[in-house]
This record gives sequence, C-alpha cells and structure tokens, in this order.
Amino acid sequence: MGYIRLDEQPGEVYHYTHRKNLDSILRDGRIRRMGDRECWFCASLEDTLTLMRATVMMEGKPYYKVGGSIGRYPKFVPEDYVILRLNPRFQKGEWVQWMQEMPPGSPPELLKAADPAKDYLALDDTLFTIKLTPNRADCLSLSGIAREVAALTGSPLSLPACEPVAAGHGDTRVIVLDAPEACPRYCGRIIRGVDAKAPTPEWMKQRLLRSGIRSISALVDVTNYVMLELGQPLHAFDNAKLAGAIHVRLPKAGEQVLLLNGQTIMPAADTLLIADEARALALAGIMGGEESGITLDTTELFLESAFFAPDAIAGRARAYGFSSDASYRFERGVDFALAGKAMERATRLILDICGGEAGPVVEAVAADKLPARAPIRLRASRVRRVLGIDLSADAVAGMFERLDLQVSRDGDDFVVTPPSYRFDVEIEEDLIEEIARIHGYDNIPIRAPRGPITMLPRPEAKRDVMSLRRQVAAREYQEVINFAFVEEAWEKDFAGNTNPVRLANPIASQMSVMRSSLIGGLVANVVTNRKRQTNRVRVFEIGRCFAHDAAGQPVDGYHQPVRIAALAAGTVKPEQWGEANRNVDFFDVKADLEALLFPRVAEFERASHPALHPGRAACVKIDGKAVGFIGELHPVWVQRYELGTAPVLFELDLDVLLETVTPAYTELSRFPAVTRDLALVVDQQVASGGLLAGLQAVAPAIVQRIELFDQYQGKGIEPNRKSLAFRVVMQDTQRTLEDAEVDAAMAALTRHAEEQLGAKLRG
Repeated sequence: MGYIRLDEQPGEVYHYTHRKNLDSILRDGRIRRMGDRECWFCASLEDTLTLMRATVMMEGKPYYKVGGSIGRYPKFVPEDYVILRLNPRFQKGEWVQWMQEMPPGSPPELLKAADPAKDYLALDDTLFTIKLTPNRADCLSLSGIAREVAALTGSPLSLPACEPVAAGHGDTRVIVLDAPEACPRYCGRIIRGVDAKAPTPEWMKQRLLRSGIRSISALVDVTNYVMLELGQPLHAFDNAKLAGAIHVRLPKAGEQVLLLNGQTIMPAADTLLIADEARALALAGIMGGEESGITLDTTELFLESAFFAPDAIAGRARAYGFSSDASYRFERGVDFALAGKAMERATRLILDICGGEAGPVVEAVAADKLPARAPIRLRASRVRRVLGIDLSADAVAGMFERLDLQVSRDGDDFVVTPPSYRFDVEIEEDLIEEIARIHGYDNIPIRAPRGPITMLPRPEAKRDVMSLRRQVAAREYQEVINFAFVEEAWEKDFAGNTNPVRLANPIASQMSVMRSSLIGGLVANVVTNRKRQTNRVRVFEIGRCFAHDAAGQPVDGYHQPVRIAALAAGTVKPEQWGEANRNVDFFDVKADLEALLFPRVAEFERASHPALHPGRAACVKIDGKAVGFIGELHPVWVQRYELGTAPVLFELDLDVLLETVTPAYTELSRFPAVTRDLALVVDQQVASGGLLAGLQAVAPAIVQRIELFDQYQGKGIEPNRKSLAFRVVMQDTQRTLEDAEVDAAMAALTRHAEEQLGAKLRG
C-alpha cells in the first residue's frame, strides 16, 4: 500500500467511487481500482472534488482510445457516485495518508460514511430557465424577477439593502459628461486599501457559477454579482493607472483601445468611450480596457456605475464581433435611477470581502437628458373592450400598485406613471397588457364569437374571384403565384417602368423592386417550363401590382391595383390525331378573353406596348374605357429569354372581369328573319371593328345584329384595298318585314359606309 508519512494527525481522508462498488467495499474494506485508474485518496474534500472533475466529470470531452482512435467520455450522473470519508490510520507508530488502493482485509470501521457526490457538489438544486422578450430588460436581474413574482403572487417583496456607505477619506475624481445624450448619469467612487488577493466567498462563487459566470477575482466577482442581483452593470478601474478627470466622450480620430478580451479596436465615431485625461480606458457600457483593469496587485480602485442610453449601446458590441453581459443589458434598457444604489451595494460587498476605505460618491447628471416617464391615461371602457372582462377599479389599482406603478383616478380613468426601470410601458395598450398578465391569461373566460347568421347580398352583376378562377381554369389555364418583388430588368422590359417601387431591404439582389405588371412572372414561368422540355404552357395569375401614385390609396403615394394576366405558349391543343398541330396565335387568346368577358363585349384597338409585338397588340376597352391589353410577346424579348416561339398574353384590371351584365327579358319574334349580306371595299387601314361599330350605330330598329364573316384581298380588289363582308339580320316582333323596309335599311347602312369611310359596294 502506498502512503505518505504525516508529521501530525490528519483530518478525515476522502475517496470517491461508483455506487455499484459500495457493497463490496463495505463487505471487505478493500477499495479497488476503477478501470485502469489508481484509486487515489485525498486529504481534503476540495482535492477530492478537483480530482473528480479531472477524471469522471468529463461528459462529452474527447480522449484517445487504445489504438489511437478518439472517444468521448460518457454522461456524468452525480447520483451514481459517492464520496467516502475515511478515518485516519495509525500504522507502525506513524500517522499515514493513503495514496493508492486499500489493502485486502482493511476493516470496514475505517469507512465512516458514504455520502452522495451531488451533496458535496451542491448539485441537488432546482434550475429555472427564464426566457425574456427584449422589452423586459428589467427582469435581467434577481431583483427584477423578485418584483415579478411578488406582483404575480401577492407575496411580500424583500430587496437587497443598499444603505449608503460612509466615506472614510476625501479622495475623488472629477467626472465630465462630454456626451450627455448618450450618458446622462455617471457615478464614481475611489476605494483605497483593498486586498485584491482576498478570496471570493464560496457562496458568491457558487451563485455566479450557477448564473453562467466564472469567478475571476473578488473585486471583479463583486461587480458581476451586483449586476446579477440588481441589474446594474458596474466596472472597476485601477485608480493608480488613471490620470486626471474621467470623461465620457466619443472617440478621437485614430484612437485605439485594448480591451480585456485582448482585442485591440479602433472605435467607430458613434461608439461611446470612458477616458481619462491621457487615453481611452474602456468602451462605455460594453467592455473595460486592459491597460486600466484591476489586477491582484491593485490596492486602490475607481468604481463606476452609470446609465447609458440604449440607442448609444445597441449593436455596438456585435459590430466589433463580440458581446458582453453589460451591453446586453444597456442596449435593452437599465434603470436610470439605479446607479447610486448599485454603487452603495457594491461598495459594501467590497469592503466586507476585500477591506479598504470608501471615498465619497461623485455623480455627474444631465437631468434634462434622462428618460422621462410621462403619465399614461387608461380608460376603463377600453380595458373592458380589449379584454372582454369587467374588473373593479380597486382590482385594477391593486394590480398597478403591485407592479410599482404610480396610479391615480380621474373620473373613470386611471392615470398611471411607470417606474424608472419599466422602459416597456409607454402607451395605454401596454397597461392593458399588464392587467391581462397579472390577472392571468387563463383566468380570462373563453367566449365564442357570436353574431347573426345572415346571407350577404350577392348582386347578379357581380361574380366572385373563385368563380373567375374556375372559368379561366376551364379554358386550360393553370394558376400560378409569383413573387410580388421582381428583377428591375423585368420592369424595364415588360412594363417600360424606369421608376419602380424599390425595396429598402430586398431578400435578394434579383428581387429588389415591386412589380407593376404580372407579365414578368408569367414569362419566367414559361422559361422554367421550356428548360424542362415542356413547350405547351398555359398559365394565369391574379395578383396585386405596385406603382408610384401621389393620389394612391390605401397607402399614400402608391397605387396597388389587383390584376389578372394569362399567357399561352406552344400549340393550341395537345398533340393528337384528330387535328393538325399549330402554335397559338392572337385570335386564340382573344377568344379566351372574350369568353371570360361574356356577356360584356370588348373593343380591341391597335396599340403599342413595351412588352408586345408592334403589329400584334391591342388595347382592350369596355364601354370606351381602356382596361388592359392583349398581344403577342415582342420578338426582342422572345430572343432574349430564349422562348423559341412567341407566347400570346393579356393583362386586365381584375374588377373588369368581376363585373357582368344582369340578364334582361327580351321578347322573341314569331315572325321570320330576313338576312342580307353587305360587301364593302375599304382602304386597308380601315379597322373592321370601327366600321362595324359605325354600322351598328346607324342601323334602323329592325336590324337585330350585324356580323363580319369575311375579309378578302387579292384578285378583283384594288391594291391597298380590302373587302369586308357583313351579314345583316333583320326582324320585327310584331309583323313580317316588307322588301321596301329591308332595302331601305340596307341603303342606310351602305350610305353611311360610303360617306364616312369612303367605302363602296363590291361589284
């Protein structure tokens, strides 16, 4: 047995082992090896725990197996281990300390007790994980959580005492607020004669450890502890390393700071600094500097407690590639009235642990730059309307008092002033949220919404969007949904839009503007299908478009119409035996559009559009008003986007297709109809639609309808002229028409064509 001779009787000896070994140890008194490790004995509990951390408390850490492969230590379960307390042994006239395993036959009386390892490690506690929203920075401390628990449960609140510490000397440093908007309050105090080497109390170490902060030194631990306790970050400087007054200022050109994490940075122009007369000392509210930091040789320190505006701290630490507990709190909001209390609390702890004498507290305040806590008016009727419950005035006032909100009555209203630490309470809705939270969301009864079940009127002259979708789908079009933000090139190519609505933060560079037309998305759909060898594509989309408009509503300055667009590419019909293949043309899509508009009749006028073929595009008009366009895609875009064949498309305002005509009764004639054909020769530039409209306008009452059925150019027709043949149907509901009436009607139509358009009858 290995042992060490001791000059004096030792205290108890400690050893740890797995619980499964305990029975055999108690049976024969022999403590055996654990695997290939020696069973070491320690003269103190602290050494035993240190050894455990180095041997079995290695969960997840890598190690080399036999053969060189890497393994990882298994999960450490504290309940599986025990710590043995052993009586000292007197052997051969000497007190000895065991070093390795106990010899066979060692008496069980040496084993005084076997205690679970978790008791020694203080692991038998309860862990609370509290997740906070960014607006509740007041709960980033034990005091904040205590206030919440007291408010929710009605339990009495007991906060740490922050009694003023009497000054033992008169040494001070001048504090100058060069940037009062960013730092309106700064407190400082000199503490002399401290022992920086004093050990941190075990209770403070354990509390810091359980809060995720490692113990560094007593002085640093105190500042961290007060931050966790009260929510006020503090910082300690070595006072001997400071020169002159303390300035809270913005950085000078080219200035650098060496931080405690070893990182040297050049602060940005908007980064607040703590500096003395000679140099920058720290990033305010973020991290201290290495050159002015306290060490184990520090005997005199300058303790800082300040309020930094959230806007002055937010995002600064992340910009430099790190974060800190202080910046996490300051950028969310720290109680601007807490700096003095935290200073006194930290001073008392430093004096109790490290000794020394405290000087007077020097405070610099820009009172007009501190946050204001304006009173908020809360209407009782508003509370009832939002929460759906009736609460008495006394109950509401009691909730506010438990939350430390100053409350007074003004008639039926409450006038509430938030405390300094509640940055999140600003408007009436915030107070209603507090009432709901304290009352308990689960205590608000669930009431199903009630209302009269009545059928909404559905005008015959109006159809819904879903029925329109079904009608378009019945024409073999498939619906697509494209992004409303598109490439800027699409707006120039397909809409001629040089000033699109730009996104401030696009999700991708190719989605930087809002669409003013649906065409770009449909063309992209065709491109995608063509790349996948799908040539016949028929798609449509209903979506909102966006454009600048000074009179736009509901958003000022923007016009946001809802439009429908459809595109057909490839063959008219799928490949089949019964009909020869041909590519879709203008009239195929025009027929689809007319079917969607029926019974309303559209007019088609030759037009130009940046997206369409110059000679194969038309403006669509309803009742003389332009509502959209139709045409074949421009050859330039067909080539640029590698489409092969040109698709045909249309785009209209959605409201036009949702409106229809109410059916009306018309008497049917019992008398025969008379049909005559009228062939007119006109200039080639004369549009058939305009001629047809003119004929219908001057037609006598007996003319029921006029239809174009033929167009001819060629032999027998002069160059630059064409023949248009119209079928005229005439009928009366009361009698049979006479030849003279029919001839007169045809003469009137012919005369109009000759006089207005220079037409002549085809011989």
